[in-house]
Amino acid sequence: MEEQKRKPTGRTGAAPGARPPRAGGSGGRHTEPKEFEQKILDLSRVTRVTAGGKRMSFRCTLVIGDKKGRVGLGVAKGVDVQIAIDKAYRQAKKNVLRVPLTHATIPHPIQVKFGSAMVLLKPAPSGTGLKCGGAVRMVLEFAGVPNASSKILNSSNKINIAKATFEAIKQLRLPKKPAVAQAVAA
Repeated sequence: MEEQKRKPTGRTGAAPGARPPRAGGSGGRHTEPKEFEQKILDLSRVTRVTAGGKRMSFRCTLVIGDKKGRVGLGVAKGVDVQIAIDKAYRQAKKNVLRVPLTHATIPHPIQVKFGSAMVLLKPAPSGTGLKCGGAVRMVLEFAGVPNASSKILNSSNKINIAKATFEAIKQLRLPKKPAVAQAVAA
């Protein structure tokens, strides 16, 4: 008896007429590893009053960072919690800042006001750690600042405190080398 010739289908053990498996392995959505760690600073349910009644949504405030000097903040709303988190992550990636560090701390003390929240950031000697609370600690932790101290004044609003911390990071500048040291180095 002669062997019947079969057409190669490229599938092993698949039922006739079955759909080939998707590229990427698992049948679900393909997710790439994220380059930043993320933490939810605040997640709240908010409502908007319209003529037809109240519309509920969720507001997510998210801090992202690589703990190597880059940090971002995102605030977004969505109908579902996961949608709000994804939107906040995408917004935070657009607003990533680089933190200047000298001797494992911030270069100089700085005081910034955002809304009614006032944040004071100060450098700390090596080995001190982060002497900060709440939103400031989370932002500096994800930025990779090993030593710093801070004080929050006037406000308990997490979003305004985080935004004030970001304004402070934007205003940090590294010290310039003096002209004498440059001449000696050359």
